[in-house]
Amino acid sequence: MREEMAQREAAELLRGHRKPRSPHGWGLLEALCLLAFCEPVVTEGHLRRKNMEFIFIRFSAWEFAGCDKLWAGLVTTLCHRIRQHFGALPLSVFHVMGSRPRFASGFSQREWILKTGTCLRLWGLLLVLGVGIAILLVALLVPGIKEHRALKVVGSAVASLSGSSLVLGALSILKNFLVSEKKKIERLTNSERFAGQLGFMSKIREEVEVLVDFLAFMEVFERRRLRVVMEITSLDLCYPEKVAGVFNAMATLLSDANAPFIFLLAVDPSVIVPCLEQTGCMKGLADNGYLYLNRAVTLPFSIPETGARSRLRSVEAAIQTREDLLYRIITANVAKTRGEPAVPGWQEADSEAVAWIHEAFRCLHDAADVLARYLPDNGANVRRIVNTIPITLRLLLHRSGAAGVLSPRAAAAWVVLADRWPCRLSWTLQCLEDAGQGVAAADPAGKSLWSIFQENVAELSALKQPLGNVLSLDGDPELFHAFLARDFPFSAGDARELLGATVNLDHSIRHKMGLLRGLGRL
Repeated sequence: MREEMAQREAAELLRGHRKPRSPHGWGLLEALCLLAFCEPVVTEGHLRRKNMEFIFIRFSAWEFAGCDKLWAGLVTTLCHRIRQHFGALPLSVFHVMGSRPRFASGFSQREWILKTGTCLRLWGLLLVLGVGIAILLVALLVPGIKEHRALKVVGSAVASLSGSSLVLGALSILKNFLVSEKKKIERLTNSERFAGQLGFMSKIREEVEVLVDFLAFMEVFERRRLRVVMEITSLDLCYPEKVAGVFNAMATLLSDANAPFIFLLAVDPSVIVPCLEQTGCMKGLADNGYLYLNRAVTLPFSIPETGARSRLRSVEAAIQTREDLLYRIITANVAKTRGEPAVPGWQEADSEAVAWIHEAFRCLHDAADVLARYLPDNGANVRRIVNTIPITLRLLLHRSGAAGVLSPRAAAAWVVLADRWPCRLSWTLQCLEDAGQGVAAADPAGKSLWSIFQENVAELSALKQPLGNVLSLDGDPELFHAFLARDFPFSAGDARELLGATVNLDHSIRHKMGLLRGLGRL
């Protein structure tokens, strides 16, 4: 969007149009004069302008999750950032003296019309104030007239009345300068007496309308189109009622067809839809959250499946955040060059762990390695895998030493397995544990995990209903088959060795499966 904005700006200048203005520096004085004494006009030339400025605003719903009215946080963030972008003074003057642009009649290119009434009133007040001050000075200073008390009263009354009108206007501007739109909305939301009234949303609406009118004014002043782009993230971390409130706030802001707002809603539909279906906003839509989303979102964009090259780039970006590995290597090299004594045993073990971790990361990042095929598309999952591999390898080295540990590639594959298929892996490990607890059972250490899973998959299918939420965490079942049966055939003995260092697998899942298996055999 920034590239598009720059290209359009350059194209407008090439077409010979005037350079855009900015409400900062000397432009602020010009903007204040136009706000006070002129009325903007939307001309045919303004409508043909292609240059555009995007005002980007980021709204993380998680930051306002503890607020009773999450949607109010969205509106206050919008008002606060626009006030920051243009400055408090222009917006304060607009509240008192500004006016929304009107459309030109015909093909007139005149963008500013003098406010005749405002100018006459202002000059009239200044004239009356000057007359009153002159009368007062004459009554106080001219000899022979000092005794006329009535003249002093008339002069002071005329001066005070005209001056008070000017002072009231200045005080209104000062009030709007000190009390921002954000504070006004927060005051309304904190008022329990007012929050229960039907006029509550209308007051919020009035503040938003003033903001929209101000943006329309600034479009004419800056000689370009303005669009406020609001990026909403982390909505799928909030409570269902608050999710519905944010959608209502978006509908309120977009109810005006000319509103210059663009909302970028970054959510996971599989999380948002159940939240919407739990609230009362689905009445009339057959409690269908997907139908609600289809009506609320005007341009749906589902991110396509990540390709191999993109996955490798996300792995590389996640690995580069592991500053602790680089720091340890550098400090070890510095200690060697200085001839400083190393901590007995610690530095050797740590350097060995760092070497193993780098080897595991190399396998992840190698496009020719089959392990790269199983990396998840989600960047958060990739970062979780990258953060887990060093811990897993250090625990394995601490428990068994280098001689008893599988290869770094195998440890990395195990971490990927636990992250991609936590339910199926937990079920296999539980079946392995139950098989080893039998009275006459043989030790299944030589059996492969895939064969153990195949022997007990029918029982897992029978438990689909109680394990539905856990099964939804797993990735593609066919990839699970290829992973364990062909590319990484872990044995039961390997699983027992790795289980003690597995930190990215929720062991409560396996505990729940053990209880269900026990109940099924009663």
